[in-house]
Amino acid sequence: MTKADLIEKMAKEAGISKVAAGAALKSFVDNVTKSLKKPEGKVTLVGFGTFSVSKRKARKGRNPQTGAPIKIKASKVVKFKAGKGLKSIV
Repeated sequence: MTKADLIEKMAKEAGISKVAAGAALKSFVDNVTKSLKKPEGKVTLVGFGTFSVSKRKARKGRNPQTGAPIKIKASKVVKFKAGKGLKSIV
């Protein structure tokens, strides 16, 4: 499903315009992003799942083309853990 498909379904099921559904989706994504930027960023939607930020340590890797060792920098990654309700449906 694409973003456009999601907006179309949201508009149809909620009985609102596509513009309003698009604005609602944009607001949701923006607020999740802002929450995850905070030091203890975490967004929990009961029955759906939890978005959180995890830190990855720096590590050594290999260039797959040449086999030469490389250093991979430490980074932050977004994780999603499905909630009980979502797990039972899927």
